[in-house]
Amino acid sequence: MLQRPSPRLILASASASRRALLAAAGLTFEVWPADIDEASVKQQARSQGVSAERTALRLADLKAAAIALQQPEAMVIGADQILVCDEVWFDKPADAAAATEQLRALRGRTHILATAVACHRGAARQWKTVVSPRLTMRHFSDRFLIEYLAFEADAVTTTVGGYRLEGLGVHLFSTVEGDHSAVLGLPLLPLLSFLRDDGILVQ
Repeated sequence: MLQRPSPRLILASASASRRALLAAAGLTFEVWPADIDEASVKQQARSQGVSAERTALRLADLKAAAIALQQPEAMVIGADQILVCDEVWFDKPADAAAATEQLRALRGRTHILATAVACHRGAARQWKTVVSPRLTMRHFSDRFLIEYLAFEADAVTTTVGGYRLEGLGVHLFSTVEGDHSAVLGLPLLPLLSFLRDDGILVQ
């Protein structure tokens, strides 16, 4: 077996993409989404001049810490992602109309996805990492955008960018720089390396 029976692994996130990445890597884990007021944390960070990278890490820490206090024997994985384009922070679009506006704002421009992961056990953080893939959207037509949103209507509100790079969202881009798994919300190779170093996975 690649994974030792203990400690248990818990993912403190409701993200389907993060669940899929861990499952595809063959990990056994539980899902315990953490209830964090993300909007308040981001608002406070912006008012204090905190970077998107540090804010994403703060959110990842808060998520992992909240669940780790409830399940102190488990290794808890918290993660968060903030999209930044020309110093503007974007959140998950509320509906298709917001997704349309957001994708038009990102069209033809480069944005980063500040992606943070933190692992907690008990009251202590055991590991963290932050990476920032860079993605450039092509100058797609309004007709393409209408067709894209028609196909992806149920998915555009579930991701911070209004796109799923693992699906039809790949058609939005001209270049992607960085780890594919980090774009999807979880830098998998650094996380697996930590889990091996910590003895949770076999070396």
